[in-house]
Amino acid sequence: MDATPAETLEPAISTLGGLRFSKGHGTGNDFVLIADPDGIHTIGPDQVAALCDRHRGIGGDGLIRAVPSRFLPEGRELLGTTPDAQWFMDYRNGDGSLSEMCGNGVRVFVHFLRAEGLVDLPDGGALTIGTRGGIKTVVRTGEDYAVDMGPWEFIFPGEASAKAMDSLVTADGLEVPRPALSVSMGNPHTVVALAELSELEATRLFTAPHVDPTPANGTNVEFVVPSEPLVHDGVGTVTMRVHERGVGETQSCGTGACAAAVAIRHWAGAGAPDAWNVKVPGGVVGVKFFAGAGGHEHVELSGPAVIVASGTLS
Repeated sequence: MDATPAETLEPAISTLGGLRFSKGHGTGNDFVLIADPDGIHTIGPDQVAALCDRHRGIGGDGLIRAVPSRFLPEGRELLGTTPDAQWFMDYRNGDGSLSEMCGNGVRVFVHFLRAEGLVDLPDGGALTIGTRGGIKTVVRTGEDYAVDMGPWEFIFPGEASAKAMDSLVTADGLEVPRPALSVSMGNPHTVVALAELSELEATRLFTAPHVDPTPANGTNVEFVVPSEPLVHDGVGTVTMRVHERGVGETQSCGTGACAAAVAIRHWAGAGAPDAWNVKVPGGVVGVKFFAGAGGHEHVELSGPAVIVASGTLS
């Protein structure tokens, strides 16, 4: 993301003096977390960017405000069809821009609600929450969480079904543009398959890869290497790095892991498994495909969530 001028960071944070926060992560994908049960805090893009700055702020790939759904227009719309979605994950990328969804963020969000005493979620219990990417159901599995990410779809369905590729991606460190497939998980992703881990390591993600054509609202870009063998004991395994729009390279991306599994499974063809392990720099997440409501295939994302610190802004 573009650097925020240093002289604007401290004033942006100072306006939030006294506000309590926590810091959490899901496989290294880290977030600043704010509890707002009364819906009274307005945190603008400049303030988000200042808080997420890793040198002059708290540091994070994004900021999550936990707010009752009734306080947001998007939340009230979801409550009309899903009254159980009492809490809304108000998420912004590290540069302050709004984002539809974050799969790692959903797990950390629910863990944060538990840590703050805002929800009671026993082991095996489910919680329905609202996001800008729609309703998500989260199940606690011990200290980990499994999220029904909802249905996936191709962003350019005609091209994908005909050619299995729909775009070209140019990235620093790769000698030639690479074919890719664009997948929506409620937010946009473009997946590139690489042949070797050495190629993955050589890809430089300091700047955003160029995607042609680019989805309407921009895209996150995943670079993925299938394991050899791809499937072991009925589970597929891939290794992934990601450049997230509005953030840069991150240690993990939950929706990106789902999109990577969608693309590799699509390319693998008939007989590809429904269960996948996705290795990211920050750890490993699980992805499973299952039949959802209305005949649409859904994706489940599972993995850990950790709160590492809490404090008060000075």
